[in-house]
Amino acid sequence: MLLVIDAGNTNVVFAVHDAEKWRGVWRITMQAQRTSDEYAVWLLALLRTQGLTPDDVEGAVIGTVVPAALYHLRTLCRQWFAVEPLLASARLDWGFSILVDNPDEVGVDRLLNGLAAHHDYGGPLTVIDFGTATTFDVVDREGSYCGGVIAPGINLSVEALHQAAARLPRIGIGRPVGDSAIGRNTVSAMRSGVFWGYVGLIEGIVERIRREVGPMKVLATGGLAPLFSEGTTVFDHVDSMLTLNGLRLLAGRNPLPKLTVERDFLTEG
Repeated sequence: MLLVIDAGNTNVVFAVHDAEKWRGVWRITMQAQRTSDEYAVWLLALLRTQGLTPDDVEGAVIGTVVPAALYHLRTLCRQWFAVEPLLASARLDWGFSILVDNPDEVGVDRLLNGLAAHHDYGGPLTVIDFGTATTFDVVDREGSYCGGVIAPGINLSVEALHQAAARLPRIGIGRPVGDSAIGRNTVSAMRSGVFWGYVGLIEGIVERIRREVGPMKVLATGGLAPLFSEGTTVFDHVDSMLTLNGLRLLAGRNPLPKLTVERDFLTEG
């Protein structure tokens, strides 16, 4: 069984796949300094809910854009599951070309989304990921990663609006009541600006990408993808499992490393 770990800026997602289906998917808040033992308390309890134990895990793969969390996640795999995790990076075999100036600069989550999207849906396509940042990643017909767009994430924008303007409250993210863009009070005006503003950003950037690459599919992923699918018809598919499936596919393309028994866990950084 494969342990899959997707560690983003906001959440860490743990999942296990038995070569046929996902046996469990669990999400906890990202805290970069959370120790391997703290992760283990959560994860072992969650595995038990599916009748699984650490002995069922035969390999692991980690994808993260938070370097500070990597040591503890890797130690989790080594000490609690006795496996050496495969670390997603641009230097692995992805099965496609990375057509950007510096492949090492690309967040692995963006490459993983491209890998899974092309595998499951074909290309050309753009993946929109509603995470801490809102990213648009372009994949051509052959599956090559062509680059993309990075915009501020919606939660960051809402928080910045509240922090920078003394009289504006912190609001929840949601679709405004009705389809009117005109808010009749401060909260409804803010909610309209956030929701319809991001719909406009999505549609506008997709249109500009289409001018450059031609017809393409558009996929959405991330926690807020279902919400924004209510406000636009630009998405062909919404797929919440895209990054996890990318990690699973990457592990299938690359040999999983072997754990070195003599490794000094306490001193290695």
